[in-house]
Amino acid sequence: MAAELDFSPPEIPEPTFMENVLRYGLFFGAIFQLICVLAIILPVSKSHKTDSDSFEPKNSETVKKPKAAAPQISKKPKKETKKKR
Repeated sequence: MAAELDFSPPEIPEPTFMENVLRYGLFFGAIFQLICVLAIILPVSKSHKTDSDSFEPKNSETVKKPKAAAPQISKKPKKETKKKR
């Protein structure tokens, strides 16, 4: 009875080039996504300088910047033309 059972490992074909590209591409994509998610969760400051002013609460007057006056565009009345039939 022991002679009838074959416990040898099944033959698995070697992965092809495209299977390897797909496999490592998926690994690269997963790592890239993890880096992107971590960049959102743990933002890095743009400057390494620490100013004492940045830690003080600012008044609403200092936060608002005055808007520059938009240049006035000369408005000319449009000619009203009748549709020709």
